Amino acid sequence: MRTQKVMCTKGLLLSAIMAMVMVMINTLSAGFALAASASEIDRNATQSLSMLYATTPGAKALADKSKAILIFPSIVKGGFIVAGQFGDGALRKRGRTVGYYRSLSASYGFQAGAQSFGYVLFFMDEASLQYLNKSNGWELGTGPSLVVLDKGFGKNLSTTTMQKGVYAFIFNQKGLMGGIGIQGSKITKINPGR
Repeated sequence: MRTQKVMCTKGLLLSAIMAMVMVMINTLSAGFALAASASEIDRNATQSLSMLYATTPGAKALADKSKAILIFPSIVKGGFIVAGQFGDGALRKRGRTVGYYRSLSASYGFQAGAQSFGYVLFFMDEASLQYLNKSNGWELGTGPSLVVLDKGFGKNLSTTTMQKGVYAFIFNQKGLMGGIGIQGSKITKINPGR
């Protein structure tokens, strides 16, 4: 009898946690669709890049030296034990969008909650950009070197030594879930509608 009560209590607790996670995911992803249109992706990418430049002066200097910039304005992550994250972004060269990409990732472990964030990848050399273009889905952490920069580092950024590889900034974090990571995310080319 006691075992049944414990199992019932655990089941109710798990159900409550899952309900909370779903509410948080819905709240964070309000206005965000997995299949966003190209114009929505472009508009959100422009806003996110402007915000990043305003809050992280080193990011603009890095952008000026880069060969291309891949902007993911909103990545939504949520789950309980097993979690997933997704979002669409725009690849820009010389300020013009030249392609659209999707970032997807799954993870498992001790985790519960939901959050959203954005990230920008600065491609500093043609070889790194070619790897993105030629791969059938680039898993971050393989291929070109990837360095994730934080806001504090961005203030003291010197672009003289940053001439190869890919540099990333994560920004606009919201929600309740421990740990934000882009390592292991798979980036694939998409063709959204206008």
